Amino acid sequence: MDEWKMWEHDGVRLSARERLALARIEAGLRQDRRFARRMGEARYGVWLPAAVLLLAVASVFVAVMGIRTSDPALLWCFAALWPLTLIQAFRLLCRATRPRPRRPHRRPRLTPWT
Repeated sequence: MDEWKMWEHDGVRLSARERLALARIEAGLRQDRRFARRMGEARYGVWLPAAVLLLAVASVFVAVMGIRTSDPALLWCFAALWPLTLIQAFRLLCRATRPRPRRPHRRPRLTPWT
């Protein structure tokens, strides 16, 4: 692709210095996660749902083993894991119910984590 066509917008061509400045500004904006979230451009990964799933499985496992063996260490592990699981599940629920701006060029999704 022609280099000028790539940087041409609304019939305005940018000089090499202007393109470099624009590239630096765009790189800085891409690194600002809060700005991307406000603009609705934040990409959601699978880390939060995976963390909730792993914490829930670990909590259930530790609770069942703690009840079966009556080991205080396992019960204390459950007492430490369960609040973390609830906090992360609440964050996931808040993220799933947050309204997202509609984009006409994209297929709408039910939630950002599905």
